[in-house]
Amino acid sequence: MAVRTPDPEPEPDDGIGGFDDGQRPAPDANPGWLSEFELAEARRHLPMLYVEAIPVRTDGSGQVTEIGILLRSTPMGEMTRTIVSGRVRFGETIRDALFRHVENDLGPMAFPLLPPQPLPFTVAEYFPIPGVSAYHDDRQHAVSLAFVIPVTGTCEPRQDALEVTWFSPEAAASDAVSAEMEGGRGTLIRLALANLGLLR
Repeated sequence: MAVRTPDPEPEPDDGIGGFDDGQRPAPDANPGWLSEFELAEARRHLPMLYVEAIPVRTDGSGQVTEIGILLRSTPMGEMTRTIVSGRVRFGETIRDALFRHVENDLGPMAFPLLPPQPLPFTVAEYFPIPGVSAYHDDRQHAVSLAFVIPVTGTCEPRQDALEVTWFSPEAAASDAVSAEMEGGRGTLIRLALANLGLLR
């Protein structure tokens, strides 16, 4: 993802359907990371493993009151909506990957509430050919574990996200919001709401 705001440890683009600025950490910075060539080769032969997080705010009784959706600008100047997402690194736990991507996209003060053993509400498969599933990523076949993650702090989007918009569950499930979501993620939002018992 293109770095648009100061980030003490710039992260490479690894969001599903994200936009690449060509920046990569030094080879020794993360031995579990792939070079551009290695990543392109892996994408040609293997499904890539991702985590996706739908940030939510809850009231005192734990009921979800708001759904956080990122607003992003593409290199072509188009505005789209998406959720927190990114690849799982070699040797990284799912929990650590979730925490890293929530912090990368929402800032270090988001304070996500991650359980010791996170369980996804669904598994989404992204295909480079539209129509194979509800989800599409023209770069690759990706398998994504999707989670609902409560956040309690202040969210200040980083990377290529312009803002986090907090929607009511009803608004997040609307056709208007779904039409703005990239890669079929409107379906993912509705599945999350159904899993939470909030889809009417």
